[in-house]
Amino acid sequence: MNLHEYQAKELLKKYNVPVQDGIPVDTAEKAEEAYKQLKVQYGNNFAVVKAQIHAGGRGKGKIKGSEQRGVAVGKSAEEIKTIAGNIIGQTLVTVQTGPAGKLVSKVLVAQDVYYPGPNPVKEFYLSILLDRSKGQNVIMYSTEGGMDIEQVAHTTPEKIFKEWVHPSGGLLPFQARKIAFNLGLSGEAFKNCVRFVTNLYRAYVELDCSMLEINPLFKTSDEKIIAVDCKMNLDDNALMRHTDLEALRDTSEEDPTEVEARKYNLNFIKLDGNVGCMVNGAGLAMATMDMIKLSGGEPANFLDVGGTANAQTVEAGFRIILKDPKVRAILINIFGGIVRCDRVAQGVIDAYNSIGDIRVPIIVRLQGTNAEEAKKLIEESGLKVKSAILLSEAAGLVNEAVGAN
Repeated sequence: MNLHEYQAKELLKKYNVPVQDGIPVDTAEKAEEAYKQLKVQYGNNFAVVKAQIHAGGRGKGKIKGSEQRGVAVGKSAEEIKTIAGNIIGQTLVTVQTGPAGKLVSKVLVAQDVYYPGPNPVKEFYLSILLDRSKGQNVIMYSTEGGMDIEQVAHTTPEKIFKEWVHPSGGLLPFQARKIAFNLGLSGEAFKNCVRFVTNLYRAYVELDCSMLEINPLFKTSDEKIIAVDCKMNLDDNALMRHTDLEALRDTSEEDPTEVEARKYNLNFIKLDGNVGCMVNGAGLAMATMDMIKLSGGEPANFLDVGGTANAQTVEAGFRIILKDPKVRAILINIFGGIVRCDRVAQGVIDAYNSIGDIRVPIIVRLQGTNAEEAKKLIEESGLKVKSAILLSEAAGLVNEAVGAN
């Protein structure tokens, strides 16, 4: 589950991780008031307006049809109001959104952290994620933070450092000191960085994050270390331990079909292909997608109905798949272990009758418990549904359906 920047920063504050302060707003008038509030609190004339969407590259991204960036600096209440008005309610296009862009419903009006002082300011990069090849969390960091970190990783990979953390011991003090040292820090900034990294790692673990990225990690002129930006992804599988965090989900940022699928406990991911698939079991679903590809089609989705497929879930799956105009055929591939194939077949028939006119070919492959009974039900239903028992049969029917459309 992705979080907005302002949501992630609020969570980090609870772990004593210093962040760039800000106020999320949804109108230009509120942005003006937020600027005035920050000016009273911090005494700075400058403030930053940041579009709040689930995508990176906001600083370089532009509002569709204009030159307005997704992140902009203003030095007066009027200027902040104008910038916010140019962003809120508009579509922001970045390298991560694709040409369609994303609608901006909120902006974060944030404090200026580039204020002058006795020491130079500096931007770093730091992220924490799971290295699956080692089975350990890894802290990736660099002295070259900011908007061009991807280019740094591509052209000068030696500037990207990695620190692996063993799960049994957690982040050890010497590792936090090593990170601060490699970032070239000393004195008060060194101490602040050690505390920052230690608290950030604790937040990553205790919040069950799958990814936590701070870019830029910022050293102020008075030697403070703060998170100017924050991207936080939470592990969906761990949300049962964080019912309060589930409320932070912004469904407007997610694909509507994936949101609907979640209501029926369906594991659904939308893809760009032309063959919709409905399968029980993640492994079989992956194999089915491979089979669709080999038969000349392209999978339009990943849909795992689980081991308790019934008429309701089958109908919900049908409706979700049919919302994709690119779908030219639907393949249902069920292995009857826990679930009986004849029950699934009846669910297909009931769903077909409930939905009405389905204009794309439907291939049903049922194997396992009561597969023969299921095949008979399908064939005697009078519906335009083709049944198969062998995987090769289903592949041939998919190829035939895609080629005919």
